[in-house]
Amino acid sequence: MSRVAVVVPVYRNATTLSPLVSRLDAALAGRDWRLRLVVDACPAGSADVALRLAADLRVEVTVLSVNGGQHAALRQGLADETDADVWVCMDADLQDRPEAVPLLLDRLASGDVEAVFAGRRGAYESRVRRATGDLHRLVAARLTGLPPDAGAFLALGPHVRSAVLATDAPSVVLAVGLARRPVTSVPVSRDVRAEGRSAWTARARLGQSVRSLGWALRHR
Repeated sequence: MSRVAVVVPVYRNATTLSPLVSRLDAALAGRDWRLRLVVDACPAGSADVALRLAADLRVEVTVLSVNGGQHAALRQGLADETDADVWVCMDADLQDRPEAVPLLLDRLASGDVEAVFAGRRGAYESRVRRATGDLHRLVAARLTGLPPDAGAFLALGPHVRSAVLATDAPSVVLAVGLARRPVTSVPVSRDVRAEGRSAWTARARLGQSVRSLGWALRHR
């Protein structure tokens, strides 16, 4: 049976971490799995909650002293989780449904692809944010060959993980695309954010999009 490492960046997610662990526990029952929480220099108490959850032997915590953003935290978590066969990247805010993780793992286990994205579906954010996100993903797909619905909820095998860790790509998603390994997506509905606001402001989203697409254009 494959050993599964779930890597989750944490920033202002203190209230969703316990439900995340509980839902992963139910969704991955019968599998060999563990969770790596990467606390991205969060000032809002998330580290305390994460460290309490680490009493569960399946939960490990990395606490970063400097905030580097979602993708830097994901890359650090992938680097820290060395003893696994399959890695899953997902958000901590429960917009990425833990119940969908087995769908990604089962599709990856079919053996014809080396990474599987949760293809984003549903009215999980405002129309403007969905439209701009869809446009970004469409351009990224043209530049890299990624599925046009690919986001940062995905399962990846060892070759793709190694490729992600070997590049300086500004996002894990682009790093997967430019690894030039076979990938696919499966449709997964995203949930509306349960509470609070995303740390991705409009300015931050625009800046990340410009950096990512510019990097992809230079390295295609």
